[in-house]
Amino acid sequence: MRALSFFFVGMLFAIGLGISGMTQPTKVIGFLDVAGAWDPALMFVMGSAVVIGFFGYRHVLRRPAPLFAGRFDVPTRSDIDAKLFGGAALFGMGWGLAGFCPGPALVALASGSLDVVIFVVAMFVGFLARDLVGRPAAPAAAARA
Repeated sequence: MRALSFFFVGMLFAIGLGISGMTQPTKVIGFLDVAGAWDPALMFVMGSAVVIGFFGYRHVLRRPAPLFAGRFDVPTRSDIDAKLFGGAALFGMGWGLAGFCPGPALVALASGSLDVVIFVVAMFVGFLARDLVGRPAAPAAAARA
């Protein structure tokens, strides 16, 4: 049942991304180009998401537990460190340069566009590189240092 709920939520998210235009890099770049030919349409998409998320989050957390899990997995950290800042900066630069963030890029794969495929491959290479660089040192290596 849990996998089915993940699939349903993912499909709903994908449909929303497609309808909103978030899978079209030209639309995203037009929104980010505030000094040029600015397209404010995505502001309404983001505003809607913020409002729904704000009220939905509070409504759901009133429940004693999620429907398909034993407890809520809510982040507890609130500090801003170099890894968070650097990751956010890289995400923003990639979004601004390519016009994609991960979710819309995966949905846009259905278009069959070579540009989208290249972006997604590069994105996964970045994920793997982050895992290799961010991996903690092995105990034996740490003891020798």
